Amino acid sequence: MQRFTLPRDIYHGYGSMEILKNLTGKRAIICTGGGSSRRNGSLGKAEAYLKEAGMEVKIYEGIESDPSVETVLKGAKVMQEFGPDWIIAIGGGSPIDAAKAMWIKYEYPSITFDEMRKVFGLPKLRRKAHFIAISSTSGTATEVTSFSIITDYKSGIKYPIADFEITPDMAIIDPELTHGMPPKLVAHTGMDAFTHAVEAYVSTAHCEFTDALAIHAIEMIQKYLIPSYQGNMEARDKMHDAQCLAGMAFSNALLGIVHSMAHKTGAAFADYGAHLIHGAANAMYLPKVIQFNAKEEATKKRYAIICDYMKLGGTTDEEKVHLLIDWIRNTQKELRIPRAIRFYGKDALPTEQGFIPEAVFEERLPQIAKDALLDACTSSNPRKPTESEMKKLLQACYYDRDIDF
Repeated sequence: MQRFTLPRDIYHGYGSMEILKNLTGKRAIICTGGGSSRRNGSLGKAEAYLKEAGMEVKIYEGIESDPSVETVLKGAKVMQEFGPDWIIAIGGGSPIDAAKAMWIKYEYPSITFDEMRKVFGLPKLRRKAHFIAISSTSGTATEVTSFSIITDYKSGIKYPIADFEITPDMAIIDPELTHGMPPKLVAHTGMDAFTHAVEAYVSTAHCEFTDALAIHAIEMIQKYLIPSYQGNMEARDKMHDAQCLAGMAFSNALLGIVHSMAHKTGAAFADYGAHLIHGAANAMYLPKVIQFNAKEEATKKRYAIICDYMKLGGTTDEEKVHLLIDWIRNTQKELRIPRAIRFYGKDALPTEQGFIPEAVFEERLPQIAKDALLDACTSSNPRKPTESEMKKLLQACYYDRDIDF
């Protein structure tokens, strides 16, 4: 038996935030990040609509990119003091993920972060509050998923919280909120969304429902990502829908080791000024993981099906897998995302010096590999790597080597 869970309501299209004025309740807290939600007007609109609904409104701002455990605890304390019956998260993946984790701690003040990380082991929520997510970026799709990513900066590890309980009650997909995204963010979030769809399609937990969502998301991203990056706002609108479709797919089909590796390398080199942005890491790792997973015939065939839907050509499954990888690499180049970790840095290109020294990478590699194997996303990857294979995969992602094992 499998389960397929989505938010009860998804409001999409221009002006969809207006639904907030129809809510009933006494108090609402809005959780958001930096100043973008103020600049694009979404924060002001949300506050006005909630007040029109007759609610007392509190704004909790300043949630950082890749939110920390400490941020979650601090925000949950604010919620406990204010007592909201609606939690509204506005922004990219970070404020929405943080607000999800705060929601758990608000409803269960004694729960520990380790207990929150137990995969699909959360207690029932909605005893105190319901949750609304309003996305202003087109990648994480956390507005429709059962996932939250929180970083423990003491260990340098990103931890996924995974449970259908944290699937938002309502998602608002208003494409206008994405129009101020800078090109670099469009690139990273777009490749994050593409990785979500591909990993969902080959996951061990995929089904007919998730396959349809994943494939259509892939087709849309192929068509609209580059034009969106180039500033075409009609394409930007389509990408906002596409990333949501990919999110609905992976929230139910789960993910794979591209995400396991991205979670465990994201903050591992922050002390060297190289915080591996999640979408960029996914783009760098996806071709290597496709090569690794395609060693299994059934998975190779599913990658070939993706190639067919993308109309990339090829006559054999091997050729189709190769063409799919070529498309990803060419898209990376168009989006100015480096091919390998050793080239990673601000706007790095393969001709520029990287920010992560080889000696530091090799020193930290054994622990990163162990942590990646334990990541929640590893269990649904179609091919199960050994610790030795995980180390070699990560090395391939650092040095830009093909996978021959």
